[in-house]
Amino acid sequence: MAPQPWLALTRTVRFGDTDAAGVMHFPQLLRWCHEAYEESLECFGVAAAEVFPTPGSVLEVALPIVHCSADYFRPLVCGDAITIRLEPVRLDLGSFEVRYSFTSPDHAVAQGLTRHLAIENPSRRRCGLPTAINRWLEASNLGGIQPV
Repeated sequence: MAPQPWLALTRTVRFGDTDAAGVMHFPQLLRWCHEAYEESLECFGVAAAEVFPTPGSVLEVALPIVHCSADYFRPLVCGDAITIRLEPVRLDLGSFEVRYSFTSPDHAVAQGLTRHLAIENPSRRRCGLPTAINRWLEASNLGGIQPV
């Protein structure tokens, strides 16, 4: 079964994404991971203000990344089209991770992972995930649920 559209995003490698050797600069992959996470939430119907702090916001829960990793299989160069597939996984009531697979039309090029932990503001103590993230996680694991 094909993933929901909000779990498979596309982009093109731009010149600014590359280093002096003309290949994607390594930290770009984690940036794309976070951008794909944000875009997935947005496409699913979760407003950025529901999960990301903005000036003057009073979010009760923060979702810091407590672990990230990336593996590179093939170089990417300016003009390459890539698809980023997200696989969100609930770890417990207060944490989740997102696994990212990066593919070019013919092959896997990289994979990434971000692990997020819910903490209360301002006490910084662990807490449960916000409702919007719970909806997104449940829908991604069921596959058939449509965005709200």
